[in-house]
Amino acid sequence: MREVLKIAIPVSLEFVVMLALNFVNQIIVGGLGPIAIAAVGFAGSLTFIVAVTVGAIASSVGVMSSRAFGARREHELNVTVSVAMAIGFVLSAIFVFVPTVWPHTSLLFAGASTNVADSGSRYLQLTALSVIPLVISNVLSAVLRSTDHPRSPMFATTVSVVLNTALGYLLVYGVGPFPELGIEGAGIATLLTSVLKALILWYQAFAIHHTNHWELPQSWDEWKTVVKPLFVLAIPMGLTELVWTLGLYFYNVVLQKVGDLPLAAAQIANTLEGVFIVASLGLMTAGQTLVSRSIGAQDPTEAMRWLRLVKKMALLTSFLFAAIYSSTGLLLPWLYQNAGDQVRHGAFILILINACFQPFRVRNMVLGGAALPSASDMRGIIYGDTAGAFFVGLPLAIALGLFTPLGMYGVAIARGLDEVSKWLIYSYRERKINWHKVSDDHAVASN
Repeated sequence: MREVLKIAIPVSLEFVVMLALNFVNQIIVGGLGPIAIAAVGFAGSLTFIVAVTVGAIASSVGVMSSRAFGARREHELNVTVSVAMAIGFVLSAIFVFVPTVWPHTSLLFAGASTNVADSGSRYLQLTALSVIPLVISNVLSAVLRSTDHPRSPMFATTVSVVLNTALGYLLVYGVGPFPELGIEGAGIATLLTSVLKALILWYQAFAIHHTNHWELPQSWDEWKTVVKPLFVLAIPMGLTELVWTLGLYFYNVVLQKVGDLPLAAAQIANTLEGVFIVASLGLMTAGQTLVSRSIGAQDPTEAMRWLRLVKKMALLTSFLFAAIYSSTGLLLPWLYQNAGDQVRHGAFILILINACFQPFRVRNMVLGGAALPSASDMRGIIYGDTAGAFFVGLPLAIALGLFTPLGMYGVAIARGLDEVSKWLIYSYRERKINWHKVSDDHAVASN
């Protein structure tokens, strides 16, 4: 348990701080009114698709670097990380080109209302550019966690998000010598602090901890040896992340069809939910790291022990944080004074609905983020995400949200049932894993 908590606590604290301050940023933007909340949330859902999809390469690096670290293969670790950073930079630059050059058109094409597109276009442009340093940061964070330095990413994240919040407030409202830029100010703060975070992580990995060195493959055969396993994991992870984020985006499209105010209410409830879900996120990272290390060390029995422990701890924390999350609805009148009664009341009900399904979401994080990737069962993750979102959740969201009096509450219920169906598929795939065969296959591939 100490080994699990050694990794899990810094990771969970890192993401709790990050999302808690993102929540504070939402409150800052919320002072501009409900349209501003909806615009930032809708634009954020678009950049989130790119960041998470391309960021799948960081998840792949996390698995591969854990295996290399467990087997003490330094050269393999160096070239894997170097290649991943180069590929991540190029891919993220390609994917953010369109929203950076044509932000307003991108928002309208994506289904935003005219009011939302007018308010959020500049914000989308700036946050799209921030995806490039964000992907680099994700790769470096994965390496630091995999090599027994889980506190370093927490430090980098804390510094950057605290600065982001302070700078965002100054630029949104024009405090002192700073200009009053509104939503654009929040986007500038996000871009600047994303670059800062990448620089801090680079310095930690290469100059302080020396976890790895910049070392590109020396021959075409070595390039293939590194790139192939990297993409064998990254492509399925990217596909499943794309499916997942597209599902979240389409939920926002349905909510936009319900109205601007329901979209704003959902953004408030979902941002708060994220703070309490990521409180358990460190267990997913700990599970992936420790299970992958055991596979790298050819100890499948140890891998199964780690996974059982992490699942038990995730179940307990999910109920605890769901209970705390459900109580945050009482704070909405104080936190969102300018959002309006309709938005606050809607967010309160949505918080209660989301809290009921939070244990399923946390369980899915552990199964889909630790168990199945460590066993290289990316097909199971794709099955779960695709079936959950596109065969269960979204059809129900359209039916309940647009054709019944439930409206936005129907969309929230549909999202919850999406997680339930995903949990059933993930659990079935996990029971089929033969960890001894996974260990043997990895040993053969490494040799």
